[in-house]
Amino acid sequence: MTSVATPAVTPAAGLAGQAPPALAERISLADIARAHDVRFLLATFVDMTGKPCAKLVPVEAADELEAGAMGFAGYAAGLIGQKPQDGDLIAVPDLASFTPVPFIKEGLAIIHCDPHVDGKPWPYAPRVILKNALARLADRGMQAKVGAEVEYFLVNRNDDGTLSTADARDDSPRPCYDARGVTRMYEHLTSISDAMNSLGWGNYANDHEDAAGQFEQNFTYADALTTADRVVSLRYILNILAEQRGMTATFMPKPFTDRTGTGLHFHLSLWSGAEALFPGDDGNADDGGRGLGLSGLAYSFIAGILDHAPALQAFLAPTVNSYKRTGATTSSSGATWSPRKASYGGNDRTHMIRVPDNKRIELRSGDGSANPYLAVATAIAAGLDGVEKSLDPGTPSGPGESKADAHSLPATLLHAVEALRRDPVILAGLSGDPEIGTYYANAKEEEFLSWHNQVSDWEIRTYLTSI
Repeated sequence: MTSVATPAVTPAAGLAGQAPPALAERISLADIARAHDVRFLLATFVDMTGKPCAKLVPVEAADELEAGAMGFAGYAAGLIGQKPQDGDLIAVPDLASFTPVPFIKEGLAIIHCDPHVDGKPWPYAPRVILKNALARLADRGMQAKVGAEVEYFLVNRNDDGTLSTADARDDSPRPCYDARGVTRMYEHLTSISDAMNSLGWGNYANDHEDAAGQFEQNFTYADALTTADRVVSLRYILNILAEQRGMTATFMPKPFTDRTGTGLHFHLSLWSGAEALFPGDDGNADDGGRGLGLSGLAYSFIAGILDHAPALQAFLAPTVNSYKRTGATTSSSGATWSPRKASYGGNDRTHMIRVPDNKRIELRSGDGSANPYLAVATAIAAGLDGVEKSLDPGTPSGPGESKADAHSLPATLLHAVEALRRDPVILAGLSGDPEIGTYYANAKEEEFLSWHNQVSDWEIRTYLTSI
């Protein structure tokens, strides 16, 4: 969602001697587009893997798009619950998500859409899944606000297929916050910052991350759906603007064996209108001496996430490559910044859940390949289960520590899939239908086996003459 102004529309004059016609109840997509000098719309949705799918729609056809006339062959679009023989997915635009992107192409805008089938929201569509999760919260008088930390690498792909850092001078084993690396990438970083701020996202920091070639650009938190839309839009913006400068922006969790991987951390909080629900009252007995200043509801929400952590990783770390990141024991910088146990604690980045203050929690086990809609939806499902059952996470773990009985996070994508299949709450966390969770689990198992069936260089080196 952007903060661009919705244009005022003046009613057309009526016929002579007659009053002008009444102003329509709402302004059309075509009106909004023309008010921002937009000539083409990217009518966009993502499949379950997070791949952006779109049709380029001229503004002259905006009314048809808004009326539900733009069909997609769902099976061709990707992992979204359709077979080749199924009817079209109809992209229904959410006008509140209108995002002009003239810095990509003059006259272009993104509009996020909710896929429908037979006139109903398609329950396999990730944006629909998140909206269904938020509706569950709303039924209980709550809303979720979310911030996201988007990390990525800037790389070049060499002729032999290997990757190298786009900035050849960025080769330090510990380059985090290096002012020189940021300066060398000044044009790229400032173009992204300017883009975010032109959209009203409130970019407030741009920094070199822990690995050579890795960056992070932060923007202000918002309601959960808006933030998920912005993550999808930002990935697209980063990809295109990096490509225009001859680089590749990648959100692959672990593109380099010896470097820190790429995370996608979510800052979550619950609200009831203007009232923040995570802070505890002064002297609130719910804190139980735990010292983090949270409410009982917040602790139960944390407990729900920790209880369902292994299954959640199927969405927070949804690729084979994800587990090269979570399974790493070290990196060239000396830290992986990736939790291996379902622990929580204070302002400590080694935990799965970090509590930097009493207003929010940071979920740190997600990586750059996570679909933001599915990750947030399933985290809400887990946390809400903890609230409904009044679960207690116990006392926080100390710095760098975890409890003996804390869940270990899955070692591979296959382990995560198996955990998902054993967890009825998370399995039904996708639009309330365990069949959708099963569909996702089956697809991820196939993804794992497809990788597993490939003979790798490591196997040749290890086994060719070992016997």
